[in-house]
Amino acid sequence: MKNICILSNSIKDENLELGKKIRGDIARLAGEAGIEGINTPLLDLCDDDDIDTEGIEAIIVIGGDGSVLSAAKRTIGSGVPIIGFNLGAVGFLAEVEPADMENALKRLLEDDIKIEERMMLQGSVYREGKIVESGIALNDVVISRRGDMMLSGYSISVNGSYLSDFLADGIIISTPTGSTAYNLSAGGAIVKPDARLIQMTPVAAHLLNNRSVIFSGDDEVAVSILPKGRHPVATGVSFDGNQHVVLQEGDMVKVTASGQVTRIIRLSDDGFLQILHKKMV
Repeated sequence: MKNICILSNSIKDENLELGKKIRGDIARLAGEAGIEGINTPLLDLCDDDDIDTEGIEAIIVIGGDGSVLSAAKRTIGSGVPIIGFNLGAVGFLAEVEPADMENALKRLLEDDIKIEERMMLQGSVYREGKIVESGIALNDVVISRRGDMMLSGYSISVNGSYLSDFLADGIIISTPTGSTAYNLSAGGAIVKPDARLIQMTPVAAHLLNNRSVIFSGDDEVAVSILPKGRHPVATGVSFDGNQHVVLQEGDMVKVTASGQVTRIIRLSDDGFLQILHKKMV
């Protein structure tokens, strides 16, 4: 592997110092291995500039899980696999810890890697029957109240069939990859990340039975915003924690599996349960 783009989050990597070091390490390791023609563009993930993936074989993302999500969204459709170098807290997506970075670089140069394809979600906001906004997410689509402390009302249907109404702070619709993100904090199930399914988890629902529901990856989950009388609750939807859209009473958010996938580079020989154990102890 000779063409590796480095995307560094300058909020966590001040002045891209680690990114520069990694670029230097790649050049050194390539020289030691007799690999010529190395190309390692270094970009700031926080810039709004386009990311040119032409000819790129892999992308190193320096930051945390949020940085990997941002990189996945900004390179969607390219098919270029991503590997996260963790400067964050938990690091389910950003697998490589600082102590393991040089070994990870050696394995990238030698093509000694595994690639997992992770499903993504496509969400569309319908208002009076028309799509007014759409978004894509690797982790989750979250519909939730904004600002005040009043519960929002949500009506859930699946494939056009009514399921239930909820009074809650919000509704999380997550992928298996996103099961260890906000979904986990809200009490949802942990799912093996290469599975294909959609999980719905209410957030602080005003019900005795406050459980996640898991659907097929081929299902369509629709969340309608219920009216709240004289005091409407400000509600919105976000895709992977950004691209926030303000919702109105009567709006419907339809979520399905996307035709796009994110390709994640894995180096660890540990299974998912072993990785989960390391992250949770």
